[in-house]
Amino acid sequence: MGASPARKQVLSDDYDIADDDEMYETRSHSSALRYKPQPKPVEHDTLEDLNIQKQRGTLIQRRSTPSRAAAEGGSSNGIASKAVSSPLKAPKSRVKLGKARKIGLLPVLAVFAGMLAVILLANGLMAFGSWWQVHQDDAQYGRPRTYQFDAVVGHNDSLANPTHFICINLNRHVEIIEIPGGDATHSRVYQGPVLFGNGQDLTPVTAQVRDVNGDGKPDLIVHILDQQIVFINTGTQFRSLNPGEQINLGP
Repeated sequence: MGASPARKQVLSDDYDIADDDEMYETRSHSSALRYKPQPKPVEHDTLEDLNIQKQRGTLIQRRSTPSRAAAEGGSSNGIASKAVSSPLKAPKSRVKLGKARKIGLLPVLAVFAGMLAVILLANGLMAFGSWWQVHQDDAQYGRPRTYQFDAVVGHNDSLANPTHFICINLNRHVEIIEIPGGDATHSRVYQGPVLFGNGQDLTPVTAQVRDVNGDGKPDLIVHILDQQIVFINTGTQFRSLNPGEQINLGP
């Protein structure tokens, strides 16, 4: 048998080329972007987070990962947050106790400061009073301490020419110089006591004349602080008071 002739596919006049699209499977258009997973953030240690938070000056709650939440006793399928507290922070009870002790010390410190101020003030006033007294004596008596006055005592003197007296504290040695009637050639020196003690070289020595034994002649009375030394007038000069001799030092 001979080979049959190849069949020819006859296209009809109705065939539409557009119908060929049904013979192919087409992919629908899509505008979605492909998701790219973000890299997992590097977890820092708690101490590092704490140091960073201290430098910033704030305390931030740190999110825990599921694995860390499970390790800390939280849920493994959720996100747990836990406030990070400073391990260097002292307990409130100790802080309150320290404040109470400080408050309790305040009255003691105030009393001590007040007593110290009073002592310093008293010492300052005493030092100032001593300095002021020495200053006044310097202005009135000079250095060495010297006191002078005139009086009529009957030793070749008169109202026109009274006797001149000089009382001097010369290096703690008290001396009374008499110049009868203003005549220095007949001057006499009467020795007084020697003063002892700190600062006695600046003690003023003063004197006055008054009859203390009732014989009508003015006697010499020397004043040294609260001490009085009497020299009896003999009519021509003065002498020391004898033991047991009666005198009247009243006004």
